[in-house]
Amino acid sequence: MMDADEKDIFRYLRSEGEQFVSINSISRHAGGKHKFREAPEWAKAAVLRMVERGILEVDAVGSYRLKPRPANDSKTRHWVAPHIAALLRKSGKKFDDVLQHDGDTESFYDSL
Repeated sequence: MMDADEKDIFRYLRSEGEQFVSINSISRHAGGKHKFREAPEWAKAAVLRMVERGILEVDAVGSYRLKPRPANDSKTRHWVAPHIAALLRKSGKKFDDVLQHDGDTESFYDSL
């Protein structure tokens, strides 16, 4: 679970795409100018926690970005509503990575 500082950093870095951003830019832009004026280095601790948890990655010069999402491999499964699953099956294509929800929430999550 992310705290408020980590959420601010996450949202800001998500808007930057795959570009690496310096800690000073993160501190300046993620929390707003008032937060930056009060504590210019407020983001350092949150960024380090996010790196430890694998949310962010750091480059050789100490700039940060969100870790890219892994490519969709064959082990990734996605939930689809039953009526959508029926339409997908009718198309004749293969959808092995689709989970169908039968109404029982606990058994649905156990199948993941």
